[in-house]
Formats: sequence, C-alpha cells, structure tokens
Amino acid sequence: MSGDIEKNLAAQKAVDATSLDDTIQRAQSHLQDCQAEDGHWAFPLEADVTISAEYILLNHYLDEINDKIEGKIANYIRRIQNEDGGWPLYYGGEINVSASVKAYLALKLVGDDPDAAHMIKARDAILAHGGAKESNVFTRITLALFGLVPWRATPVTRIEILFAPKWFPLHINKVSYWTRTVTVPLLILTALRPKAKNPRNVTLDELFTKSRFKEDYRIENPKGNWLGSLMIAMDRIARPIDWLIPNFFVNRGIEKGMRFITERLNGEDGLGGIFPAMANALMAFDALGIPKDEPHVVMARKALERLLVIGGEEAYCQPCLSPVWDTSLAAHAMLEATQSSGPRSIAEDTIAKSCDWLEELQIKECVGDWAVWRPNLRPGGWAFQYRNDYYPDVDDTAVVAMALHRTGNKAYEPAIQRAAEWVVGMQSKSGGWAAFDADNEYYLLENMPFADHGALLDPPSADVSARCISFLAQIGYDGAHPAMATGIAYLKQEQEQDGSWFGRWGTNYIYGTWSVLSALNIAGEDMHAPYILRAVQWLLTVQHEDGGWGESCDSYESSYVKEDFSYSLPSQTAWAVLALMAVGLTKSDAVANGIKFLTDTCKKDGDWEEEHFNAVGFPRVFYLRYYGYRQYFPLLALARYRNLKSTNSNHPVFGL
Repeated sequence: MSGDIEKNLAAQKAVDATSLDDTIQRAQSHLQDCQAEDGHWAFPLEADVTISAEYILLNHYLDEINDKIEGKIANYIRRIQNEDGGWPLYYGGEINVSASVKAYLALKLVGDDPDAAHMIKARDAILAHGGAKESNVFTRITLALFGLVPWRATPVTRIEILFAPKWFPLHINKVSYWTRTVTVPLLILTALRPKAKNPRNVTLDELFTKSRFKEDYRIENPKGNWLGSLMIAMDRIARPIDWLIPNFFVNRGIEKGMRFITERLNGEDGLGGIFPAMANALMAFDALGIPKDEPHVVMARKALERLLVIGGEEAYCQPCLSPVWDTSLAAHAMLEATQSSGPRSIAEDTIAKSCDWLEELQIKECVGDWAVWRPNLRPGGWAFQYRNDYYPDVDDTAVVAMALHRTGNKAYEPAIQRAAEWVVGMQSKSGGWAAFDADNEYYLLENMPFADHGALLDPPSADVSARCISFLAQIGYDGAHPAMATGIAYLKQEQEQDGSWFGRWGTNYIYGTWSVLSALNIAGEDMHAPYILRAVQWLLTVQHEDGGWGESCDSYESSYVKEDFSYSLPSQTAWAVLALMAVGLTKSDAVANGIKFLTDTCKKDGDWEEEHFNAVGFPRVFYLRYYGYRQYFPLLALARYRNLKSTNSNHPVFGL
C-alpha cells in the first residue's frame, strides 16, 4: 500500500458514537416519513429550465393555455436565471444558448414585457452568444414549429427511415431508447410541418442579429471530422429534392410512426416515460387532426400533467418520474440502517412494503425494444418509472434485485433469478452493460447533423456495468463466470489515467469510482492491487478540508479539478465514504472525516441540504438534481460505517 494511504490510516479522529446513532435515527425517521402508503418512495427530479419552458411552449402550441400553472412556472424560471441574464444547464453553470432561448420565449408567451429588466438581461446575454440562430437542432425545430425560423434552419429528416431494414446504417433501433421515443413523433412533425396555434402571436425577432429568415443557419458537424462533413454535404444535396418524394411514402411513414407511438403510449406514464417524447406525441396528434377528447390524446396529456411539481408560488416540470430508482435505493439505506439497530418491527414493515411494491413491478410479459437485438431473452427487468414496460432499465434492475436479495426473503428468489437471467443476457460484446440496450455502439450515427446534442446512443458505461457485477456477485456468481470475467476486464479497461472512473449517470468521477470499487470488492478482487490503489489515492487527493467531497457538473466538460469546486455535497461525500469502506479503509482518517461531515451537516429533521445538481441525463447536454440522493445515500454511508465498526469487518458484504 502506498505511503500516502498509510498516512491516512494513522490516527483516526474520533467519531462520536452517540452523535452517529442520533444522526442515523433522525435520517431514518425522515426517510420513513417520506414513504408512500403503498411502500414506495418518489422524490422530485429537477432538470434545467428547458423542460419547464417547453411545458409552456407546448400549451401555446396547442392553444391549451393554463395561466395559473404557467404563472407559477414563470416564477420558477425567473428565479433560476443567472446573474448574467442567461440560463444554465445546471445550478451554478454557465449560460446555455438553447436553454436561454426557450426560457425567454416561455416568459414572453406568459406575458413578460420584453422591456422588463430581466428580459433585457436575457436578450443581451443570448445576443452576446450569437443569438437564437446558435441554438441546437431540437431548439431550432421547436422554433420552426412556431414559425420563428425557416425549416432550412433544421437538418433534413425523413420519416421513411422507419422502413429501413436492420442492416441499414441508420435504423430506428440503432439509436438509444430516449432518442427513439422522442424522434418518432418528431419525424411526423417534420413531415407535416404544422404551425403552432400561438394564440398570442408571440415572436422572437429581437433574439436574432438580423432578420430571422436571412440568418445563416449553420448545420453543425457534431464530431468535426470528414464523415460529419460528408453527411452535411448529403444534407445539402437532399434538401432541394426533398419535396419530390411522393406523399404515398410519407403517409405510410406517418402510419408506421403512429403505430409505434400508440403501442408504447404507456398509459398514465406516457410515451417512454419522458417529457420530450410525451410532448412530441401530443403535438403529432394535434398535427394529424386527432380530437383532443380522443382517449390516446387524453391519456397522453394526463401523463404529462403528472410530471408537474406545484408549490404555493412556483411550479416546475420534471423530465420524468423516478419511483423505482428512489424506492430501491431508499430500501438499501433502510436495510443498512436496521442491520444492527436493535428492535426492527417498524423498519421491517417499511422495508417489506417497499420490496413487495418493487417485486410486483418486475416486467415479465412485455418484450420491449431491447429484444430487437436479444430476441431469445426472457424479459425480467424493472423500469425507472412506475411503468415503462417497453424500456426496462438495466441499472434499476440490478439495484432492485440486490435490495430484494438483501432481505433474505425466499419469496423473492424467482424474481431475483429472472432478473439475473435478463441482466446477463443484456451484456454487450465489450463486456460492459448499458442502461437500456445491448451493443448500442453505432458511433457512425453520431456524425449526423441531427446528432448535435451528443446523446444519440446508449453505449456501455462503467457505473452501470459495476452495478451489474455487484448484483451478480452478491447472489453468488464468481469470477469464473464469463459475464463476471468479461465485465471486470471491461471495468479495468475503462479506468481513467488518474485512477478514477467516469460516471455516466451520476456526477461524475466520484460516482463512477464508488460504483466500480463497490463492485470490485463484492466480486472478490484484490483490494491491494495497484489499479485499485490508484483509485483510492485519487479519492484521498480530492477530499476537501471540511472532510467532504464535491464535484460539479463542470467535470463533464473537461475533467475533475478539485480547486474548481469548493463545495462538499452530502450525496457525493457518501459515495466517496462508501468507496473507501469498500476497499477496507473504514478505520482511516479520510472515512472518519467524511462521516463527521455528514453528521455535522445533517439537519434536525434528518435531511441534508443539496442545491447542486448531482446526476446527468446526457453529458454536456442535460443534467439532473435527484432530491432523494441527499437523503438515502448519506444514511446508507453512515449506517454502513456503524455496522462495519461494530462488527470489526473490513469490507461490506453487499454490492451497493
């Protein structure tokens, strides 16, 4: 073990046992109070301003204005505006032009005076960054639907691509699930090119440096290489002959797109369970003249309304709901907290209710889009949302199954084994696992002008792969199993130069490193191996003086620099502490100081403060703030620390 790590094992600073027990009790009680009657947890999930702004835009597109709700959303939009006038993609971030354009348009739609001080600041900030013409593709399509930019500002898209065979380079099942569900209704819209109702006739002339119809709308080369240039050239060639394609093919494409949508409407949980897909589906229904009282339309609108979080003066729209993810992680925290805390009757009831709720949501019948590439695999996963049967989440499946396994309840065994079968079957050829599909690595597609958002694919990631390995190891798979052997090899290959791992679905290197070290521990890897010690050394190096750890979403733009972010966050401190305990450093100063930070910052009600975003939808594009992370992860870390100390164990025996 390196000298620096030895120093951190030297003289442990005392963690007061009474304070530790009191914090765990308060945090456990608070988490228990947040549980729904049926046993599940569902915490708010906040994104950047875009989703809330798009809710207002959708209402005005459809002429379904709701002044009361939109007024509250407008209050929220104004509050989160940056000092420089723009809107960021995450708390404390720099201005993002696309988000700022949508926020400005939303405020103008609800009636904000363009000459108001906050609107002038927003306009000046947007123009200083090139104006609305610098928006990304999806924003330009929205503006085109409102008639605010010409359609030539958007790349050529053809709905006939839905007829492409599987061998064709561009196929709808070669993109990620979120791209698929967002794009299919969008293809109907770009085929029909309807115009928003926009009853207040709002325009955006002031956000352009010259007439919006004379602007030079550059179609971006996402990767900046020769292949991207070729695709831009093809876009230019296709544009003049676009109109020559017979309506017969267009109409057949629309019919196929509508079948895709209606088969996946997903009841009250909506198309794909995500806001952009739901909103596009509603606009597509409207463009096709489908009445607003038609059952599919009514259900799609109801699904979208469920995403609203409405307070006294403010409201915002969530990108989706996260009940399965929240419930499984909260269950892990409760299980850890009750492991050595004496009488367990109330806690056991809490855990049993949550695990029963989870077990019932396993997807056993629906063969989702993942089966296009895994046709002989039985379904057995869990979705992220209440229901999203076409799109079970591999990450959720591993975490849910680990929680069910931890209870020791044999009644869950069939569900656990079926989940293991599905997880093993979803492993990619590289040895890693992705969130929703296997082998979704068609990187050629990232060169399309349409892919300027950088989130077209769903390739394997270290954090999801680590969770799958943790699950399989926890239920008894050893390193000799092919899925385990290739999975561990994948993780070793993915390690960064500084020793950390990239966190695809959580912010970021702290999240990724915690995920991987936890998996390597439960999988039986040598915790003194040089590559693991490099990860430990990195974690020790980035600990803050207050004992905590913190990382901004800025690290997705370049790399992690400790000095760039001085805040310690409860969730990220918990991840770091859990990672260090996984490698056997429970008695180190670093862990003791991290635990002390968590006990010191816990509020009287058992909650923690955490304003900064702590997760990511798409790196550099879309970030998230899970409100539950600041509650169940610190509780998990504190309880595990107490359990390991009381039993004199070096390592946790569970995979999370």
